[in-house]
Amino acid sequence: MKNQVQLITYVDRLSGGGFRELHALFGGPFAGFFGGVHLLPFFCPFDGADAGFDPIDHNKVDPRLGTWDDVRALSDRTEIMADLIVNHISSRSPQYLDFHERAEESPYSGMFLTFGRVFPNGAQESDLLQIYRPRPGLPFTKARLAGGTERLLWTTFTSEQIDINVRDAAGKLYLDRILEQFQTAGIRCIRLDAAGYAIKKPGTSCFMIPETFEFISELKAQAHTLGIEVLVEIHTHYEEQIQIARQVDWVYDFALPPLILHSLYTGDARQLKRWLEISPRNAVTVLDTHDGIGVLDLGPSRKGSQTQPGLLSPEAIDHLVDTIHERSAGASRQATGAAASNLDLYQVNCTFYDALGRRDGEYLISRALQFFAPGIPQVYYVGLLAGTNDLDLLRRSGVGRDINRHYYTHAELQEQLKAPVVRSLFELIRFRNAHPAFAGDFRVYSPEGHSISMEWRKSSDWARLDVDLADRSAVISYSDPAGARKMAIAPRTVVEVDR
Repeated sequence: MKNQVQLITYVDRLSGGGFRELHALFGGPFAGFFGGVHLLPFFCPFDGADAGFDPIDHNKVDPRLGTWDDVRALSDRTEIMADLIVNHISSRSPQYLDFHERAEESPYSGMFLTFGRVFPNGAQESDLLQIYRPRPGLPFTKARLAGGTERLLWTTFTSEQIDINVRDAAGKLYLDRILEQFQTAGIRCIRLDAAGYAIKKPGTSCFMIPETFEFISELKAQAHTLGIEVLVEIHTHYEEQIQIARQVDWVYDFALPPLILHSLYTGDARQLKRWLEISPRNAVTVLDTHDGIGVLDLGPSRKGSQTQPGLLSPEAIDHLVDTIHERSAGASRQATGAAASNLDLYQVNCTFYDALGRRDGEYLISRALQFFAPGIPQVYYVGLLAGTNDLDLLRRSGVGRDINRHYYTHAELQEQLKAPVVRSLFELIRFRNAHPAFAGDFRVYSPEGHSISMEWRKSSDWARLDVDLADRSAVISYSDPAGARKMAIAPRTVVEVDR
């Protein structure tokens, strides 16, 4: 993965069309700005029950978006990351429909996890209470197969997403063929969606157990033989995230966005500094994604009778969430938790720009902090355009995460590209991509609790970010062949460049 800013986007929601329209953006206004792009699910269908994360055919590009040839054409221009959805498949997939029709006579009968396959000897109440799930309730859906047989299917997320037995021969072959298709299309990196839930074992939480690490390691080795890198998507306690990072190519730094918000809300940089001192260096950094703003990654972890403290106290996390709701004028409250379907227990649904009350200066400071943090930055398409909460889409769909999944028309995109805050963000992207210091060594300082400084050095090249949280201002100083230069961010202004 190139050490440059990456874009995260749906094919259709940014381009207003399909792959060809997206390709035109990379040859036009986005030319030279992104080292790669994470394309959110474009498989068939891309607009299912979970916005493409419930594929009917993971090996087929939805024809409304284009073809594998179109994917290959884009990959020739820029590196592509795609999602490998390892945990589940749609209840409308041909594999599941065959199992539904023929039950144990189906060649796919072993591909789908049922209660009985995980607990062949039955389960005690304590076994079921151990199972970790990101949503309320138990992960089972009752299904009546053809012939009248009833089975309890394992459904971690929704009843339309049937969990795959990745240890079954049919399950393995299913994933193998997707990887081979990705390689043919020129995809250079995969994001393992929901990989932490892929292995189920009696007497465990069925989440990130030792056998899960074995599965990820095997899949990583297989991907490497095809020239593909692996990014693992897991929300968990920060110490576990550090341990996971030692065993994979890339992990997300999910602790960074809420810590940046906490710092800007409170004027206290100490927790952010503490995290940046120990955070994984093989991280992909984000402020926003197609999901919500995670808070689980900051909180404590309970193992048996012991509790591991988090990066923030429960009281500080409550304050963080309440402030997001306040800054967004209550919009995030409408989209989060029991207020909306597809709820997640550990995420607040809100655009990052709205989480900061649409304050341009603070938003650009957040991006500067992200770009200076260790790792490779990814910018979500809504965040790239300083997008605001889409309450109309939320009302139409009833899905909380849709508040941050706006469909941009071509005209909207062109208009947003003219906004001063967006133009300034593109300047920061250009700087992060081009300055050689970001290939060097990182240090972080916080001489006072209300300030933080981050510095990169490589030989004689250097770049430094100084943020004063007391007055919400920041200065980027950096080496240049013509001498030292500066960029400034003030509360009510966008980036000013000292030439």
